[in-house]
Amino acid sequence: MSFAAKKIITNIQPALPGFESINRYVDKHTKKVTAKILPGEYYVTMQDEVITTVLGSCISACIRCKVFGIGGMNHFMLPMSREDGHDGWMDGNISEATRYGNYAMEHMINEILKQGASRKHLEVKLVGGGQILKNMSDVGARNISFVKEYLQTESLELAGEDVGGIYPRKVQYDPMTGKVRVKKLRTLHNETILKREEEYQHQIEDKPVAGEIELF
Repeated sequence: MSFAAKKIITNIQPALPGFESINRYVDKHTKKVTAKILPGEYYVTMQDEVITTVLGSCISACIRCKVFGIGGMNHFMLPMSREDGHDGWMDGNISEATRYGNYAMEHMINEILKQGASRKHLEVKLVGGGQILKNMSDVGARNISFVKEYLQTESLELAGEDVGGIYPRKVQYDPMTGKVRVKKLRTLHNETILKREEEYQHQIEDKPVAGEIELF
């Protein structure tokens, strides 16, 4: 590794408190600091950096303040019910799924606002919700329906979307500019995405939903 490369990597600014565990690196193509999130995670930044993830049935809400450039991205899936052909803790109770989705959204939004963002200037872009999980109903479609209803209820601006379909997606989000780049993964050489989301689904079924968070 050259001295210049070492200098770039060692000059990565610290993440905001609470996000130290998120994997961050300098992307060799964009030359920008990039934070990679996994299912169940979210990341908020005030810096000029990119947030990336790979989505199947899950949804990522890319949210930022258009005035200050503070923003973040999450990666979540609603728990499934037995009606979906799976013995989940939701047990057909739609309100439980809604609580989980609200928790996933409000946690990130509260963090963005805490860093000085203006709620009235928030914009949202949605990615994901593909139908890729085998032997199950369209979990992706339900995730899409939930998050759109959430945005309408909270009067948040939907500035763009790339949702649905049958393909997984790789997404890159730049909160400072609001630009979202999406690449549909039309051919998969392994089942990494499928296995990762199935593992995530089992995790959220076994974990109780945390308490409600007030959106301010």
